[in-house]
Amino acid sequence: MEKKQSILWKIEDIICWVSMGFLAAVPIAEVIARIFFKTGVPASSGIMIHLLLVVGLVSGMITTRQQQHLSIEFLQFISNDKVKHVLSIITNLIAAFIITIVAWCSASFVSIGLSPWRMIGFIPDQVFALVMPIGYAVMAFRFARLTPVRGAGRILPVLAVLGGTFFALPAISKLIWGFDAPDMVFAVNDGLSMLAYYIRIPVVIILIVSAMLGCPLFVVMGGLSLILIQSSWGEIDVVANQVYTALTQSSIIAIPLFTLVGFFLSESKAGERLVHTFRSLFSWLPGGMIIATVVICAFFTSFTGASGVTILALGGILYTILIEKSKYPEKFTIGLLTSVGGIGLLFPPSVPLLLVGATTMTNTMHLFAGGFIPGLILVAAMIIFGIVASRRNKIPVEKFQLKEALRGLKGAVWEILLPVLLIIGYFSGILSLVEIGAAAVIYIFIIEVFVNRDLKLRDLGRVFSKAVPIIGGVLSILALSQALSYYIVDTQAPENLARWMSSAIQSKVLFLLLLNLALLVVGCLMDIFSAILIVLPLIVPLGQAYGIDPVHLGIIFIINLEVGFLTPPVGMNLFLATYRFEKPFVEICRYVFPFLLIQLAVVFLVTYVPWLSTFLPRFF
Repeated sequence: MEKKQSILWKIEDIICWVSMGFLAAVPIAEVIARIFFKTGVPASSGIMIHLLLVVGLVSGMITTRQQQHLSIEFLQFISNDKVKHVLSIITNLIAAFIITIVAWCSASFVSIGLSPWRMIGFIPDQVFALVMPIGYAVMAFRFARLTPVRGAGRILPVLAVLGGTFFALPAISKLIWGFDAPDMVFAVNDGLSMLAYYIRIPVVIILIVSAMLGCPLFVVMGGLSLILIQSSWGEIDVVANQVYTALTQSSIIAIPLFTLVGFFLSESKAGERLVHTFRSLFSWLPGGMIIATVVICAFFTSFTGASGVTILALGGILYTILIEKSKYPEKFTIGLLTSVGGIGLLFPPSVPLLLVGATTMTNTMHLFAGGFIPGLILVAAMIIFGIVASRRNKIPVEKFQLKEALRGLKGAVWEILLPVLLIIGYFSGILSLVEIGAAAVIYIFIIEVFVNRDLKLRDLGRVFSKAVPIIGGVLSILALSQALSYYIVDTQAPENLARWMSSAIQSKVLFLLLLNLALLVVGCLMDIFSAILIVLPLIVPLGQAYGIDPVHLGIIFIINLEVGFLTPPVGMNLFLATYRFEKPFVEICRYVFPFLLIQLAVVFLVTYVPWLSTFLPRFF
């Protein structure tokens, strides 16, 4: 059995890796064909969006297998192991039940909703789309199998899957009879809709509570979509339709590509080279190592999109240099490294900004331009504070050595050139965002494997394995949050909320203050990708009601979440720093507090001075 599992896992990994490889190769082939042959690759657009569909579902399968789907996980605050065990059983059963329904809906959608005659190149559309029912069926099976039950309790996962199958009867009936099901089947379907109507409120409450207890957020999104659509007598296979729509958007192809670039950087020795380079360039200045630390962390986070990766990848080496070489106090060092872990999220090619653009239909180039000045202010504020602290602590400076600086630049020149080339290529209009993402993957692959030789070909599996949980987690939430958004938009809930808010709170200043406080709480509780996909669609109509520029609103959203990661009692970066630096949580909070105050000041500056976010986008 274990051998069969291992083979299946390898097949999944290979399909995911090959699909992502082609996702990078096809745009490059398109660019070459356009430049040298004045033409394009036949059906390249259709191929890429369907490869994205494959990547989304297969990476979701792998992420389920590794139990790394994005979740809130208040379980970490529960010390009783028995309670944790029971809650783990409950959340896995809920996941198996809901994803079973989604799998049946996907089978119905592929069978009825897609034309067998629509071709992607020479392959029918339905062939690519088969990954949806297969992928969700595998996820449902894995949630059931991972349910920690023994003895007679093993029947519970089976009942969860059978229960999901029963509640998926409206989709199954379409799969069998199309739109001409027997009257008895229609009666059963109506009965299920009636049942869903009467139990919708307790089910919604249960799903929200399960999210707090660690149930994967994409499962909760799927469950909310299903119960709300069915209780309004809608067709539940609309959920699968929206999954297909979400995962065949060309605008989000860049997300897995730039995520992959970030993990190539973090898994290679790029961080060590950059630290050495910037240390040799700035250590002769008062606070020079602070400048180097902030710039390097901003660089890494802008590519990975995940501040935790920066803390874990660079925290150790920067901690050693700042304390042992530069003689900074430990409290200051830990506070600085924890607080600058997410400082690059406002710079291109930030994956969160890409996701904001895809979620709100805002021009991504405008978002990149809009985040640049606020990002620089945040970086400058941290650097200035660091320089002041350096002078106060009388941190010694090092003698500038030209040869060492040139040697460092030579070693890190390829990584330093990466953002320069990307910014020039994108903002000049020479390459599209997807082409830039593909070029970045190919570029960093060549540099780290063949030029710097930090990674061998056999190490690529490790890089992909680190990137896949982020890619799978984000795309899984994106897919099923699209279905929830469909229901919310259809009921005009955001517009009604906006009308209520604008009548209850006339002051734009007060609204922005409440928005800041709410987003700080969201940043405490949720990872940035989940927050963008779940919370942002509700806020956009509010921004419109108060006349807030969409770019400004997107920047407010991101910078608040950055600071939310540092906000006690549950800021994510605080826990990561506790793990990385092996210090008690309360001490980490105390070390971070002065840096948190500075970042909060920048948040309010960016919030109440919209010009900082809207000036540069006017030129694009």
